[in-house]
Amino acid sequence: MTDQTLDPAIIAALPSGGEIIFWARGVKVDVKIDGDKRSYFVKLIEREELVGMSEAEYEGQKAISAVIPNNAVEPIAWGYYEGDKTKSWFLTYFRHLDANSPPAEQLLQIVKRLHQQSVSPTGKFGFNVTPFYGPPPMIVDWTHNWEEFWTREFRSGLNYAQRMRGEDPELVEVADEFIEKVVPRLLRPLQTGGRNIKPSLCHGDLWDGNIQIDKETREPILFDPCPFYGHNEMDLQCMRGARYTIGVDFVELYEKDGDCVSEPKDDFDDRNAMYAIRNDIMTAGMWPKWAHLLEKAKKDMRKLIAKHPDGLDGFKGDLTPTIRPQRPPSGTEADHG
Repeated sequence: MTDQTLDPAIIAALPSGGEIIFWARGVKVDVKIDGDKRSYFVKLIEREELVGMSEAEYEGQKAISAVIPNNAVEPIAWGYYEGDKTKSWFLTYFRHLDANSPPAEQLLQIVKRLHQQSVSPTGKFGFNVTPFYGPPPMIVDWTHNWEEFWTREFRSGLNYAQRMRGEDPELVEVADEFIEKVVPRLLRPLQTGGRNIKPSLCHGDLWDGNIQIDKETREPILFDPCPFYGHNEMDLQCMRGARYTIGVDFVELYEKDGDCVSEPKDDFDDRNAMYAIRNDIMTAGMWPKWAHLLEKAKKDMRKLIAKHPDGLDGFKGDLTPTIRPQRPPSGTEADHG
């Protein structure tokens, strides 16, 4: 293939003075500069409704690489096709990756570092661009209130699953009761009674398919994120199901580490189950073969409703808000935290 086959906007992002000697669509570009071959990876997004994925991946990998540079894909550039903003691309360095999962203890230290050393640029939950959890975009408007953030995203996921799999009145009925009782019972205590959670940078789609080993450095590499600043425990949402290689053993290891779990710690397993329900609903919407996960989601929601039938009234601790964000002066953009 010749360099004319590759979009000019991508060529402009590669090192100048080099000769493209090979590229495979959406996979690899080899460039020769003064006899030295360098390899790059290009992801091509050619569906207009998903064109924002390239910017989201760039911004996500940029943020993640700043915290765990040895364990993340370093982004180079992103952009639209020349003269065509219905298609986009993301450029990074090519790595030879081994699909085997890293040891749990090693991965735990990496995930902890990402969560604990990252700092939200606004001090709030959210992200600066719209990430995509598969095809559907997330709602990541900045807020101080984690319960608000998660509830609106959960509702968005319910709507997406029904668009893809058909209207399900039973799912809506169970979910409404779940949102009324379980969500505030499990999330509001995180930010009341003197307790608080910091907005941590979450990979957002942390499952074994997005964690591989660099064959050269032997370091675990995290890639293909759905980034946002959120509750660190939400990064375990893909690890509760039996279908995942990195699964409940890692969740248990995470729980045993005293630095990872938020107060009230007794709610950790229920919060993990709640976050996993969201992932099951989204997965059912994305993939027809996983449509049956909607029935599992109903079952799991009912289980948590039965455990917390009184909702927030069943919490025996202090629910005085820990943080009361000041409202901006009249005439400025409202803070929904």
